[in-house]
Amino acid sequence: MFDIYIKTHFAGAHHLRDYPGDCENPHGHNWKVNVTVRAMELDHLGMGIDFKELKKIVKEAVDKLDHRDLNNMAIFRDVNPSSENIARHLFSQLKGPLSHDRYSLYSIEVLETDSSGLIYYGP
Repeated sequence: MFDIYIKTHFAGAHHLRDYPGDCENPHGHNWKVNVTVRAMELDHLGMGIDFKELKKIVKEAVDKLDHRDLNNMAIFRDVNPSSENIARHLFSQLKGPLSHDRYSLYSIEVLETDSSGLIYYGP
């Protein structure tokens, strides 16, 4: 079994509705996102998934969040755009495109800072 990952990032603004503190005010982050795919077997070239293909698929999903006010996006109208909900959203967007007979999406890691983040493994 192989865990294959890429690291990417996006910049955006958000605020956490009903948060009892400064995060209720609009502010920005440079979120870091790590996407891991678990491969159960390798292809004829000895790869679980080509990094080039993984990067392309992830970029399409992450670019939709980049340089946006996340609170204004339909997906975050009813839930706060917390790092947890960002991870859950990205997982749902990537699960289908990263499903194959050899591999599947394993986890999404979202970091708000270099020292604060989370890993989401799906439902």
